[in-house]
Amino acid sequence: MNTETTTAGLGRRQALRLAGLAGLAAALPGCGRGFGGKNDDDGKIELNMVWWGDAQRAQFTQKTLELFHAANPDIRVRTEYQDSSPYKDKLAARFAASDPPDLMAMRFDSLREYADRGTLLDLATHTDRLDLSGLTPQATALGQVGNQNFGVPSGLNTIGFVIDKSLTDKYGVRIPDGDTWSWTDLATFAQQVSKASKGKVYGTNFEAFTVANLLVFARQRGEDFFTADGRLGATAATVTAWYQMIESLRAAGGFPPAGFIDQNNGTSPAQSYLAKKQIASQIIPTNNLLGYNQACGGALQLLRIPGETQATRRGQSVDTPALWSIAAKSKHPQETLKLLNFLVNDVQAGKAAGATRGVPPSTKVAEQITATLEPDNRRSNEFLAALQKEKLPASYPYPVGASKLTNILKTISTEVEFKRMTPAAAGEKFMTDARKAIAG
Repeated sequence: MNTETTTAGLGRRQALRLAGLAGLAAALPGCGRGFGGKNDDDGKIELNMVWWGDAQRAQFTQKTLELFHAANPDIRVRTEYQDSSPYKDKLAARFAASDPPDLMAMRFDSLREYADRGTLLDLATHTDRLDLSGLTPQATALGQVGNQNFGVPSGLNTIGFVIDKSLTDKYGVRIPDGDTWSWTDLATFAQQVSKASKGKVYGTNFEAFTVANLLVFARQRGEDFFTADGRLGATAATVTAWYQMIESLRAAGGFPPAGFIDQNNGTSPAQSYLAKKQIASQIIPTNNLLGYNQACGGALQLLRIPGETQATRRGQSVDTPALWSIAAKSKHPQETLKLLNFLVNDVQAGKAAGATRGVPPSTKVAEQITATLEPDNRRSNEFLAALQKEKLPASYPYPVGASKLTNILKTISTEVEFKRMTPAAAGEKFMTDARKAIAG
């Protein structure tokens, strides 16, 4: 069990909740604290819905809920939101204090952990209230643990490769065919940009420690990084090959030198090295295309991940930034199911939400709102729509303990970057540490 969910640290986390949730509730006008759902003096059923995000997402969410309130005047939804980093601690505190929200955004790497403890409602037993017929099998599988279903994607995304065309035009470098390019093509492209710019711009950069990136690479080599039954499926050979490829890119000059990228630089598109015009390409979540393109001046091209047509099998999958889950102890499960069904299937709700959480999980809703989206969000929608028509591998909920892997990979990546560890040693080190982190 993840130590963050035990009751051992409840005192500290209760304090976090009391201080933090009050703050986040105050951050959104018109929203307050629901604390698990209750009847208010006006006789309405009150539901508590929590999620992470920014003020812009809060505005979209509020517009969606106004539609729900208009259609369901006997139900009131009070929302709470905040930045992603402290969200996990505060959600754990709510459960530890037997005060879970009714509807919550669930991290993909935490779903199995909450499900295994019996804290989430099995949505598969409520098909009379929740219609998931508009989701593809890949999208539905994102919330399934065994034969049970504990989450519905709040939106769909995948990872894609973006290239700044203003830089390639400036330096006269041709952008590869994004449907057929290989990792070798990426290396050639990256070297050409670095050479043509005389070192002012590096051809590419992407995070070696991001699990989603490595997960696609592993699939291309025929492995499931995480298996359907919640285990680690990747091998040391694949992790070694990942670091060997990145180090080869770095040695050839297409990738920034050691120490150039500051991991504490910030994660927003505006703070990215892509926006600073110091690199020409990188991997991004496709639901962030709008933000990155705005930050980069509007010249980003969206490509698939390299290697898809040369690999043993496809690596890309349909994924989600977060799932919607319902607490098993919700005092108003029927009303919460009604709310979730509204968020998933109502076209007007989909229009109001836009692409703030990715492409709507229902293909029916996604098709009907695409024309109303901004051009970059429309590109993301069309990118996902095309992928969902292809034969892709399934993406499974992460094993318990998988949320620790990013920090493990960060440490290993730094060691490799500064040549204090070889790629082969990195592969073995990862397997040792990952097996300790992941239960079973």
